[in-house]
Amino acid sequence: MNDVNRDLLVLSDTAHFSPEQLERELAFLNTLLFHIENWETFSIANEVIDINRRRIVRDSFLIQKILTKKEVKAFVFTCNKN
Repeated sequence: MNDVNRDLLVLSDTAHFSPEQLERELAFLNTLLFHIENWETFSIANEVIDINRRRIVRDSFLIQKILTKKEVKAFVFTCNKN
């Protein structure tokens, strides 16, 4: 697995974690996020709003194609569906 260095804010209702428990929790979160954060899930959870063409793009392939362009025109926005 690719070991990614990231900053995580972990909020817990327990007062204190032991260092081993904290490391185990962070390792679990990194594993979970590694499998969830990819292009497919990003393009399912988001849509592209293109004001220039007056359309909303919801197709996963087209979202990936638009966002991988080196130059994106003005007034093209990524919006989360939530």
